[in-house]
Amino acid sequence: MKMQVVGDVASLDPDLLQLSELSPIALNPNPFLAEELFSLWLSLPETSRLVKNLLNDVKTASFSNATANSAVSTATSLPSTFLSSSTPPLSPRSTSGSPRIVKQRSSPSSLGSPLKLVSERVREVIPQFYFKNGCLPPNELKERCLFAIDQYFYGHLGLQIHEFKVVTKDICKLPSFFSTALFRKIDVNDSGIVTRDQFVNYWIGGNILTMDLATQVYTVLKQPHCRYLTQGDFEPILHELLASHPGLEFLRSTPEFQERYAETVVYRIFYYINRSGTGHLTLRELKRGNLISAMQHVDEEESLILYCRYFSYEHFYVIYCKFWELDTDHDFFIDKENLIRYGNHALTYRIVDRIFSQVPRKFSSKVKGKMGYEDFVYFILSEEDKSLEPGLEYWFKCIDLDGNGVLTPNELQFFYEEQLHRMECMAQETVLFEDILCQIVDMIRPEKEDYISLRDMKSCKLSGHVFNILFNLNKFIAFETRDPFLIRQERENPTLTEWDRFAHREYIRLSMEEDIEDASNGSGDIWDESFEAPF
Repeated sequence: MKMQVVGDVASLDPDLLQLSELSPIALNPNPFLAEELFSLWLSLPETSRLVKNLLNDVKTASFSNATANSAVSTATSLPSTFLSSSTPPLSPRSTSGSPRIVKQRSSPSSLGSPLKLVSERVREVIPQFYFKNGCLPPNELKERCLFAIDQYFYGHLGLQIHEFKVVTKDICKLPSFFSTALFRKIDVNDSGIVTRDQFVNYWIGGNILTMDLATQVYTVLKQPHCRYLTQGDFEPILHELLASHPGLEFLRSTPEFQERYAETVVYRIFYYINRSGTGHLTLRELKRGNLISAMQHVDEEESLILYCRYFSYEHFYVIYCKFWELDTDHDFFIDKENLIRYGNHALTYRIVDRIFSQVPRKFSSKVKGKMGYEDFVYFILSEEDKSLEPGLEYWFKCIDLDGNGVLTPNELQFFYEEQLHRMECMAQETVLFEDILCQIVDMIRPEKEDYISLRDMKSCKLSGHVFNILFNLNKFIAFETRDPFLIRQERENPTLTEWDRFAHREYIRLSMEEDIEDASNGSGDIWDESFEAPF
């Protein structure tokens, strides 16, 4: 059978036959076979009925004679893939070299097809949603901001650093203790003054006005050309907080403790928010945390004694006093023998060895075999609140001896053996490891009973108790003999974390001890350099 050449269709593409039994690769080198198959297809009764129906449709259509004749000629030579008015056939397996594709791309009307061409879809213009340097402020917002700026800068050549606090709080809506950092960010030449034009160029021209609060804080604090925050970036705002906040006024006469307070705040921020543990706080991490709301709370709160999260003086006092008690020689380092005394010898030697092997976290201390203050902050926050992710990950790494990411019964038994021995020495009722293992599995309910994953631990509210069973005897016994009154107190204040409750109890105890010590010395107003307590 000879093929009729119509338009620019000069050959039969085997792909158009859509034969699932034969590969197009086998048909391409055998054109005669393809023609025979095409002849067989045309001789089928179904094909004949289809062609007749298509011809009838063309005859009854309201087209011109010339267009109708061209359509009939095309219908007799093109495969049914083009003209089927019923259910369209399946798409061909390959479009490479297909005359249909070439025809559609070049001139779809040259074949004279009676089918209506589908008009191209109107392209929807998607508004820009990403701005590398921030979104441009709307004119209305820009005008309102300029009006407020003019009010503060009217009659001044510029504002000095002590006059900039009101601009920071009222116009920029940032915490007031950001004024120094913001002033120095704008006054790049250290002229000691910020003019109106300089402020407008930075705040409005730099599109900072339209940023969310977290991004504004991030932009003001970070160093130029950096994509993260370091611990040093928080120093300017903490120094201003210590110098201006009424709740920290009593620390102004003791610069050493001001420095320790600032360090503790920064360590706690990175402990909770810098989940990657790199020491580089990203904008993503900053937005996920609750630091911004804590900063706003501090700016409105007059007293920082109670729960102001990272900035709580109560929390700082407890952490530093605990460190001071263990650091007997006051060289600002702690060794294994010092740490083993923590919590009235609550920890086992095996878990202390794991801590000093720096498995859960590399020490910032450069002295071999000793833990610095920053390392101790990470330790005490993890030890006193094992319910949060940072604490869970800290202790999970300690128990995971082979570092394969799961806890096996052998690893659990290794740590519990020392606990069992300690219970025997203290004449406590002992519990065999087999029973303990069953209890742990019942509490955690791991996906696989052969091991416990970190995911299993994070999904269980009693994960912290599992760690206490393995290496903290005092808390293990306390949990087994819980006071119903304490349980009711915890239910009445569900927003308080385990760390909040611990810090509050310890703050009261330490305050009472300090009052007793002052009374025994005859005066509570005299500071004696020989006292071991830091306050």
